[in-house]
Amino acid sequence: MPTDDGAPAVFLIDDDRDIREALDALLRSVGLRVESFASVEDFTASGRLGEPGCLLLDVRLSGQSGLSFQAELASRGIDVPIIFMSGHADVPMAVRGMKAGAIEFLTKPLRPQDLIDAVNQGLARDVERRGERAERDAIARARATLTQREREVMDLVASGHSNRAIADTLGLSEATVKVHRAHVMQKMGAGSLAHLVTMAQTLKSQR
Repeated sequence: MPTDDGAPAVFLIDDDRDIREALDALLRSVGLRVESFASVEDFTASGRLGEPGCLLLDVRLSGQSGLSFQAELASRGIDVPIIFMSGHADVPMAVRGMKAGAIEFLTKPLRPQDLIDAVNQGLARDVERRGERAERDAIARARATLTQREREVMDLVASGHSNRAIADTLGLSEATVKVHRAHVMQKMGAGSLAHLVTMAQTLKSQR
């Protein structure tokens, strides 16, 4: 049953009711929040996609398959940790899912500890990824407050140019460059040159 307490959830999608209920009970027994669905279509219609958590997804489903849903999420730029389940030890299918970024590919009947370990790994990865995205967004917002000239100075500083070299490149006095550089450090919230360089590299990785 869906809840709105904000805690990360395991979104369990399996069209076998008995398996779905058994896995739901197992995961809840170790204190995890679980939301169960019989199909990908039911899950997407619920509006839960994009919420904190991970997907515990059967490969073979009535309607859209697990692998097809994984491909759809990737094409839409939705990054969510996925643990696949399958009733058969299908090596090519497992390889395909893992290459596409799945955390684990478990074969039914599932070993409880293997499942719990995989789910905890998925939830931890989601927390990590969301933290990274929040940091990138904060840096991008800070950069958006810079003037065009300050952005130019920031890029050159981050590339290792000295104040004199920046002044020559931009046709400014060295004193003016120092003023722009101070504004950049303040607006970006950079505590050091190394911190500013790290921020610039983070922004570059988004492009």
